[in-house]
Amino acid sequence: MKKILISIFLLTVTASYSQELNVPVATQYLADNPYVISPSYAGIGDNFRINLNGYQQWVGVEDAPRSQALYADFRVLDQSGVGLTLYNDSNGNTKQAGGKLTFAHHIILDYYSKQYLSFGLSYIYNSFRIDLPDLGNVPPDAGITDNRSTTNNNFEVGLLYRNKSFYVSATATNILQKNIDFTTTKLEPNLLANYQLYSGYVFDIGNRAELEPSAYYQLFQSDGRSNTDLNLKYRKFNRYEDYYWVGATYRFLNDQIGQPLGVGPMVGFTKGYFSMGYSYQITLDNNLAAHNSGTHSLTIGFRFLQGVSNCPCTQSPVHD
Repeated sequence: MKKILISIFLLTVTASYSQELNVPVATQYLADNPYVISPSYAGIGDNFRINLNGYQQWVGVEDAPRSQALYADFRVLDQSGVGLTLYNDSNGNTKQAGGKLTFAHHIILDYYSKQYLSFGLSYIYNSFRIDLPDLGNVPPDAGITDNRSTTNNNFEVGLLYRNKSFYVSATATNILQKNIDFTTTKLEPNLLANYQLYSGYVFDIGNRAELEPSAYYQLFQSDGRSNTDLNLKYRKFNRYEDYYWVGATYRFLNDQIGQPLGVGPMVGFTKGYFSMGYSYQITLDNNLAAHNSGTHSLTIGFRFLQGVSNCPCTQSPVHD
């Protein structure tokens, strides 16, 4: 049993060498919280938005990945926005915590056709730590002989284009190269960048309802791996602009499209100043499916100061 635990620990340490310094993106962005994905979404609405997210992966597996995060963004002046992210993330014996400070600017490309272009920039601070477990008399990895920690500074840039009901964003995170000097063998990567594309279209299907298909693509520079989410959401509004939504997501590695990593339903609502979203993903990886009951993500949101900007570039329902 001890050998099994040691093997798991060593795999965790090895995986940490390719871990990008950032809070992991699961389905938080689908709970009406796209600022998770790109700094260009900061201040996209006409209010002050705060979202709290809890994420637990592979429930039933000891020391499985989990994270907690706060996302806040706010429109300043008529066409600019600021944002703040604070996060805490753990994955076995690796821990990271940090935050982002964001500035975004939103430009009107064409007033009548509702075309808008947004730019965003985030400063990232991250603290990363490896805690060595008690392995008794069994020698650990020769490169990791005691607890290690480091701090890093980096940046994130994003671009968002909107044309009526269509949107597409491109983001680069951790654009600076960094050496995380945990070992004397210099095995850790200095390519921490990851890239994201997010796009979708909101269809007005009548009777104050919307249907929104979207896709989210991630590419990790450190080892060249990439994955994609295919999503579908349905929203139903009442006359007060409150709404509920339901949806589903399908995530896969791009070299294994027919072998999904996970699928699952989503549900949520917005009522006045309060919103909530929950998603559940069933793990379909054969090595993990028998040992866990799935992945859970819960987002609770608050909206304040409605109408802080008169710019038509603010986000709004299609049917208005």
